[in-house]
Amino acid sequence: MNTFYLWRIKHIQHKHFVLFLSVIVGLLAGLTAVVIKNSVHFIQQLVTTGFSGNIHNYLYFVFPLIGLFLTGLLIKFVLRRSVGHGIPGVLYAISKKNSIIKAFGMYASVITSALTVGFGGSVGLEGPTVSTSAALGSNLGRLFKLDYKTTTLLIGCGAVGAMSGIFNAPIAALVFALEVFMFDLTLTSMIPFLVASVTAALTSRMMLGDNVLFNIQITDVFSVADVPFYILLGVFTGLISVYFNKMFWFIEDLFDKLKKPFFKVLVGGSLLGVLIFFIPPLYGEGFVTIKMLFSGNYTSIVDNSLLYNYKDNVFIMLGLLFALMFFKVVASALTFGAGGVGGVFAPSLFIGASGGFVFAKSLNQLGFTNLSESNFTLVGMAGLIAGVLHAPLTSLFLIAEITSGYELIIPLMITSTIAYLTSKYFVPHSIYNMQLAKRGELLTRHKDKAVLTLMSLKTEVETDFNVIPPNSTLGDLVKVVSLSKRNLFPVVDEDGVLCGVITLDLIREIMFKPEMYLEVMVESLMVLPRDFISVHDSMDEVMKKFTVSNAWNLPVLENDKYVGFVSKSKLFNAYRKMLINFSEE
Repeated sequence: MNTFYLWRIKHIQHKHFVLFLSVIVGLLAGLTAVVIKNSVHFIQQLVTTGFSGNIHNYLYFVFPLIGLFLTGLLIKFVLRRSVGHGIPGVLYAISKKNSIIKAFGMYASVITSALTVGFGGSVGLEGPTVSTSAALGSNLGRLFKLDYKTTTLLIGCGAVGAMSGIFNAPIAALVFALEVFMFDLTLTSMIPFLVASVTAALTSRMMLGDNVLFNIQITDVFSVADVPFYILLGVFTGLISVYFNKMFWFIEDLFDKLKKPFFKVLVGGSLLGVLIFFIPPLYGEGFVTIKMLFSGNYTSIVDNSLLYNYKDNVFIMLGLLFALMFFKVVASALTFGAGGVGGVFAPSLFIGASGGFVFAKSLNQLGFTNLSESNFTLVGMAGLIAGVLHAPLTSLFLIAEITSGYELIIPLMITSTIAYLTSKYFVPHSIYNMQLAKRGELLTRHKDKAVLTLMSLKTEVETDFNVIPPNSTLGDLVKVVSLSKRNLFPVVDEDGVLCGVITLDLIREIMFKPEMYLEVMVESLMVLPRDFISVHDSMDEVMKKFTVSNAWNLPVLENDKYVGFVSKSKLFNAYRKMLINFSEE
């Protein structure tokens, strides 16, 4: 293998090799999208074949529980490690794991998400597809001994390829990587991203045909008179996005308090089964329902439900659709809380389509408007993506590409922008970034903060300082000074607690007076540090403490015990090295 590495370095330029790998990653991402989608379709067909439209099926109650139970067994006894959430896990790997994603990430999400969604888990497949493709990119980078910057680029290629393969939307996939993963758009990154995106789209299209997910054609023209209603739709979808984020994390926090995995599966699976039992459209991703809403066949949402006999009552149908938006969030959160594997992209599209349709249909029923329900369904999807994911450009280009045109570009821009601003006002971080942001582990577009996020405090702590007990004499201190190369001496008691610090400047005038060696005690000479650093502080917090205290060295504590010191000069050197590695050439 070493021979191959040497041959490759001698005969293939790095940029050409990266382009070759981007093609490979794009091909694998397209295949991943096809495999996951077909696996879920096969399971759903297997368990739901023969369901009648007017007969309520009690199996809807048990299917989600079976799927979550099988997923839990697979994770515990076969994979033996947590699969985690897709896209947040990739973001965490980039920011804190040196872009290293373990090899099991190349297949774990494929199997577990197929079981979760195939048996009715109310989540999407985009997250698992992205995480699987990103893992493929990361492991290719490790296989060929590539540096952090190039490996991260291949992870981005995997993410781009996954989204392109799922939606057959190469441009939207590229924008998605820039908005959600916050990659810098330079020539070095743009060309591999484009290559991976196109390769994945062609791969999935060759295997699935042109109808990868949607086959939607816009038939109603955009009317300028509808602009005020698209503005209102933006506010409406933005507020729903706020509800989505807050309710999702509220339920996640509740499940975090349940310590036993089996109990989580039992509670989450049972509650999810009850919801699907009464509202069958909550089963799985929900793309079938989206297509029905777009075509105007909204009464299909009561097929296989207790409300089947009310399908001709418009007001009951609208009420059910309105409730569907709110219960979809609950159903998705229950799926995740119970240990299911999936993504939130599809639920966002589902809720957006329902919201847009209900908005237009309700106004039309009042008799004062004649809004295009299909157009508002599409634009509503964009509003939710912009609000929940904080990705307005992704939502805009995604809807434009899946409809094969830009006829709705103006309403898409209006609604997406307003939904994003509305959601951003109440929820500062997207649903993907919330947990990482709370822990200070989120990469941002702010270059300084991004570099600090990549740095690790533990690697910068210096522990070669000579400590001295507080009950020591000046004579003892002079002996320690004579053996040390430092001019800073931590005063630490027998329990390891930092009592203070002594610098050479504090004892310079008395250290050569032997008559004072036995009279002066160390505890009378020490001073308190200007601040201290916890081993759990983020690098951003560390730099703020240096700035506020104006100190050159600060002690590091763990559970109130002395660990070492961090110096500003060492941090600056580490920062400069990381900045060089982080920045594009």
